[in-house]
Amino acid sequence: MSVFSGLSRPLKAAGVALIGVAVVAAVIGGVTVLNTSGDQNAGPSTSGEPSAPGGSSSAPSSSSSSAPSSAPSSPASSAPASSSAASSAPASGQPGQPGGQPGQQPGQPGQAGPDQQASNKWVTLRVYNNSLIKHLAEQAAADFRGSGWNVAEVGNYSQGNIPTTTAYFRPGTDEEAAAKQLAKEFGFQAQPRFDGIQNSSPGVIVIITKDYQPGGHQGS
Repeated sequence: MSVFSGLSRPLKAAGVALIGVAVVAAVIGGVTVLNTSGDQNAGPSTSGEPSAPGGSSSAPSSSSSSAPSSAPSSPASSAPASSSAASSAPASGQPGQPGGQPGQQPGQPGQAGPDQQASNKWVTLRVYNNSLIKHLAEQAAADFRGSGWNVAEVGNYSQGNIPTTTAYFRPGTDEEAAAKQLAKEFGFQAQPRFDGIQNSSPGVIVIITKDYQPGGHQGS
């Protein structure tokens, strides 16, 4: 016995129509559910696409890994530079050196004087007697040699009378410093050459007169 056995024909037709509508609705609902499930199944496959961001994220990871490796290298390289600079700083200005230099400075001027004086003694001396005292030029030359001077010639000067013992030099040459040093050492004067001896041989020309005292070394 069916569900529609007690109903009239019009009601049966309406019931069949309702059943058909329900079937159609069920079919549509099933199709919708299938589409929805298909979309949900497709979601994981599309969600697999973010593997590209995952791959791109590997790129930053590599760059981030390289950044730390390069970052420590720069401090490491700068650290030795600063340490070397710090080590070189004391070398350029050690505290002990300034303290030692003032202690040495008082002795240096005393040492420079003799060295400078000795450097002038290589200049040639030519010693001439302008007095009536025999061998006075030889005695003066012996005094000069005994003090380390370079006497190259000894003789007489008879071209005129020289008032006092004098060492003559050519201005602007080494003879000037040597003549002044010799004159100071032995107690006479130093002057530029006069016309009568301008063309004489190079060297300090010392003309000895009667005022010269043999052995009269005055010291520097």
